Amino acid sequence: MRIRTAMIGGAVAASLALMAGAGHAQSVRGVSKNEVVVGMHTDLSGPAASYGVTSSNAVRLRFDEINAQGGVHGRKLKLIVEDHQYQVPRAVQAANKLINRDKIFLMAGALGTPMNNAVFPEQFKANVPNLSPLTAARSMAEPFHPLKFVTQSSYYDHVRVGLKYMVEKKGRKKICSLYQDTDFGKEIFDAVQDQAKAMNMPVLETATNKPTDTDFTAQITKLRAAGCDLIGLGSIVRDAILPYGTARKMGWMDVDFVAQSASFDQIVASAPGGATEGLYVGAGTMMPYRDTASPVVAAWWDAYKAKYGADPNIGAVYGQVIADLIIQALDKAGKDLTTEKFLAGLESIEGYRDIFGGPVISFSKTKHQGSNSAFLFQIKSGRFTMVDGPLTY
Repeated sequence: MRIRTAMIGGAVAASLALMAGAGHAQSVRGVSKNEVVVGMHTDLSGPAASYGVTSSNAVRLRFDEINAQGGVHGRKLKLIVEDHQYQVPRAVQAANKLINRDKIFLMAGALGTPMNNAVFPEQFKANVPNLSPLTAARSMAEPFHPLKFVTQSSYYDHVRVGLKYMVEKKGRKKICSLYQDTDFGKEIFDAVQDQAKAMNMPVLETATNKPTDTDFTAQITKLRAAGCDLIGLGSIVRDAILPYGTARKMGWMDVDFVAQSASFDQIVASAPGGATEGLYVGAGTMMPYRDTASPVVAAWWDAYKAKYGADPNIGAVYGQVIADLIIQALDKAGKDLTTEKFLAGLESIEGYRDIFGGPVISFSKTKHQGSNSAFLFQIKSGRFTMVDGPLTY
């Protein structure tokens, strides 16, 4: 009887151990023996669709490539994309679906500052990491959070780098700012103020605009009257093109404008009539062009175009880098994948360089912003031409 009881007890213990092991495996959301599920809430049909479509396409292209090679540690990568049309309520709805219904392992390349900020509380409650959102706002990395990772420098960094360069290399002396009357614009103005203070210079004059403004005559007249020779732009796309074009039409030529990566879009560089010729833009990565691309980038470009029937843009560049970092972190995490091991894999990435020649990206346990350096570009003949970089302030 004692032997039988011991045997039964041993069997129960073994069964409980197996159940515990199975429960542990099932607790890793978005991960199965054969698959890892990655989510993205982005804009596929709204005002920022040119970023959302191309970035998600590029992630999928890189995932397809690695999946054709057998995946990472035998697991294929699955991307689920939800369209939020660049609207915060839709972003919350989309993210809830990805987190609660699709049980994603990771959120990557989510588009928009207010969208990410609105989603973060529920996302982090579910222990879902956020990698490389498509916004360079400081709130994507600050305050530090174990689940927040950004790959590139911030809008704030881009403006500070640009202003510092223009003062030191071009002798500009009278700093001013034109920025959106939004949270985004205020972040840019913070950078203008902080860099001016660091150089012991005043901010001579400021002007603001609404994102929907189409006439910048009053703002440009005000800044010109103050004698500004350097203007930090808190602009995105249209409100980079219009004020710069207005200044040039008014004959105001002895002034430089410096924008940041929200204006780092070929739409800005190729504005009709050369309206943005000479505009400076700070950005955290490189802008490739097919006719000057390296063989590796040319092959990527052609593969993208063959799959999607269109040329890639800067959104696709972001998507390629995001996907590649995911693959590296998964590889470092090992076959027994958990969220904790994935985070450790990201934190162990050091000295990463993307195929485009972007800045060195390194993470650590206490540093989740991959780079603070930026490149300075100037628009020449309808293209972004690198002036210098990588630069820091």
